[in-house]
Amino acid sequence: MKIKENLYNKRIISIDALRGITIFVMIFVNELASVANVPQWMKHMPADADAMTFVDVVFPSFMFIVGMSIPFAFNARLLKGDSPKIIWLHTFKRAIALIIIGVFMVNAEYGYDASKMIITPAFWGLLAYAMPIPIWNKYPKDFSVWLKNILQYGGILVLVALYFIYVQDTGEIGMTPKWWGILGLIGWAYLITVVFYWLVSGKLWAMITFLVVCVVANAINLTEGIALSQVAWFNFIAGHLAHAAVVTAGIIISLLFFDRKIPMKINWPVLLFIVLFSVTGLLLRPYYGISKIKGTPSWTMFSAAICTVLFYFLYWLMEIKKQTKWSDFFMPAAANPLLIYILPGIIYYFNLALNIQIIPAYFREGLPGIIWCLLFSTIMLFMMKIFNRFKIQLHL
Repeated sequence: MKIKENLYNKRIISIDALRGITIFVMIFVNELASVANVPQWMKHMPADADAMTFVDVVFPSFMFIVGMSIPFAFNARLLKGDSPKIIWLHTFKRAIALIIIGVFMVNAEYGYDASKMIITPAFWGLLAYAMPIPIWNKYPKDFSVWLKNILQYGGILVLVALYFIYVQDTGEIGMTPKWWGILGLIGWAYLITVVFYWLVSGKLWAMITFLVVCVVANAINLTEGIALSQVAWFNFIAGHLAHAAVVTAGIIISLLFFDRKIPMKINWPVLLFIVLFSVTGLLLRPYYGISKIKGTPSWTMFSAAICTVLFYFLYWLMEIKKQTKWSDFFMPAAANPLLIYILPGIIYYFNLALNIQIIPAYFREGLPGIIWCLLFSTIMLFMMKIFNRFKIQLHL
C-alpha cells in the first residue's frame, strides 16, 4: 500500500457535517420507532414493500460515510509511518469491536428466558450497553495507567460474564448472533471493504470493479432458483457484500472528490456516478424491489445516489462557499458517533431496570411524540458536547 500523494491531508469538514447530520437523524428515527400514530414516511418500510423512506437511508448513510473516511484513515496512518502489521491490527480490532457490540445489543432486545437468568434482562441490557464506554474510551495521555487498565479489563470481564449469564429462550447458555445488529453489519461491511481496498492499494478502477461484484453477488443471493444462493458460505458473504457496496460507493466518491491535485469546479465523474447509481437501482428494481430489510441491490444503489447528492451539496456549501457555522450544532455527534449511538440504549435500560417512566404517555404518539423525538435528539447532541469536553469519547 502506497501513500496517495494527491489525497487531501486536511480534515474535510463536509464529511464531518454529513456524519453529524446522519447521527442526529438516526437518534431521531430510533426514538420515533416507539411512537404510535406517525406517518408511514417517518418509519421503516415493511420488508415486502417495494419502497423506501428517508428512514431507510439513515443506515446506508452511515456506511457511506465510513467508506468516504477510509482513504483518509489509511493515508494518515501511512504518513505517520505505521507498519502494515499495526494497520491490520487496528482494522481487525475496530471491526471485531463493532461486531461484538452489535451482537450484545441484539441479544439485549429479545431471545432470552428471563426466568432462568440470575439478573433481570433490563439490568443485563444496561451493562451490555454501558461496558463499551470504559473499554473503548479514548483516555487522555495523563490518565492513570493502572486505573485505565482496571476500567478496560474490568469492562471486558463484565462482558464475558454477561455472555455466560445469558440464557436463551431455548434454555441454552450464552448468546447467539440472531442477527449482527446495525453496528455488527457496519463492522462486517467495513472489514470486507478495507481488506479489498488494501489488497488493491486503493486503486479507483479496482474499487469500481469491487462495487460491481458486490451488486452482482447481492442480486444472485436474492434470486430464487439459483443453487448458489442456497450455499451457506455464499449466502453469508453475499449478504454482507450488500452493505459493503454502500461502503465501497463512499470510497469511490471520496477518491473522485479528493484524490486529485486540483479540485474540479464541477465534478463531472461524481455526477456521472449519481446517474449510474440511480440507473442501476431502476434497472434492478423490477426483479428485487426496494427493501432495506432484505438489503436489495436497488436499495443500496438508490441509497448511494442519495448520499452522493447530499454530500455534493454539503461540499459545495462548506468547502466552496465556506458556509460552515451552521454545522456547529451537529459537530459534537460527529466527534463521538459511537457514544451517541449507544447512549439512548443506556438511558432506556436504566429506566427499565429501575422501572422509571420519565415521559408521559401523551408524548408517545402523534405530533407530541414527534416533537419529543426532536427534543430528545437535541438533548443527545448537547450531552455529547459535555462528554467531549470531559474527554469521554469512544475510539475503536
